[in-house]
Amino acid sequence: MKELMQKLREASLQAVSQAPTMETLEDMRVRYLGKKGELTGILRQMGKLSAEERPAMGQLANQLRADIEAAIDARRESLSKALLEMKLQQETLDVTLPGEADRLGHKHPMYNVLDQIKDIFVGMGFEILDGPEVEKAEYNFDKLNIDAGHPSRDWTDTFYFTEDGKILLRTQTSPMQIHAMETRELPIRVLAPGRVYRKDEVDATHSPMFHQIEGLVVDKGVTMADLKATLNLVVEQIYGKGTVTRFRPHHFPFTEPSCELDIQCHKCGGKGCPTCKGEGWIEVLGAGMVHPKVLAGCGIDPDVYSGWAFGMGLERLAMGEYKITDLRLIFENDERFLQQF
Repeated sequence: MKELMQKLREASLQAVSQAPTMETLEDMRVRYLGKKGELTGILRQMGKLSAEERPAMGQLANQLRADIEAAIDARRESLSKALLEMKLQQETLDVTLPGEADRLGHKHPMYNVLDQIKDIFVGMGFEILDGPEVEKAEYNFDKLNIDAGHPSRDWTDTFYFTEDGKILLRTQTSPMQIHAMETRELPIRVLAPGRVYRKDEVDATHSPMFHQIEGLVVDKGVTMADLKATLNLVVEQIYGKGTVTRFRPHHFPFTEPSCELDIQCHKCGGKGCPTCKGEGWIEVLGAGMVHPKVLAGCGIDPDVYSGWAFGMGLERLAMGEYKITDLRLIFENDERFLQQF
């Protein structure tokens, strides 16, 4: 038995001192000192010894266990130092290498235009409002004088959440007119930018998700002349003095009279091209005097107060501002495009 312990000592101490990894070292600890290890196997033979031999063999076994444990601890410390040294070498920073400059982001061109418009209207005394994108049909249609038979209420044009058509993704920012007139004291001057959703096919000037900016003024003595003057001022501040615009008669259920504002195509200068679909003009917004029914529905006397409202497409304003020829570029997040701004 003494010879077996001597052989185990020599074999175990040599193997432990050469253990290449922490995992191997742990395997050796189990192999030599575990419950089913080699030392335990030798100690099971103690029953064959005489009473005089057992104390001496027990002492040898305890010493052997202590020596193996000490060797394992020493090898573990050595491996830890080696791992730390290797990690420090791998992570060493060469301060002589040129540094990498941090790339700073910048605002999206569309939001640059939005900030411009906000600044213009805030300078004219307007309040900026935010509203829900998931809207009630009551606010998106009914209170805006859009009856049940209107094409915009068709399931092929609008994203509905409920089968009864009462909850939907707003198709325009015009519901903010109603929210403003129901919650604010007169006179009212508000600007409400936000996302809107329609089932439009994607092309150079259309997208199923886009941004509108709703403007509303309600006060005594407000006229169509005020609307035209304000919008011309805004367009000139965005695109520069002398920007060519035109107002066309139109129809919107929630304004009367109604109009649309176009700007001359920045791509072709009014000659006609794919960007403006050969027309020479790009539609920017719809506008008009707030319909008396809409005012009355919000508890405002149309015989005393009048108002005007508009809804402009933010993407189309950005296209004109930065001479972008395809609306899809605004949403594709192509860095080659965005880095130009």
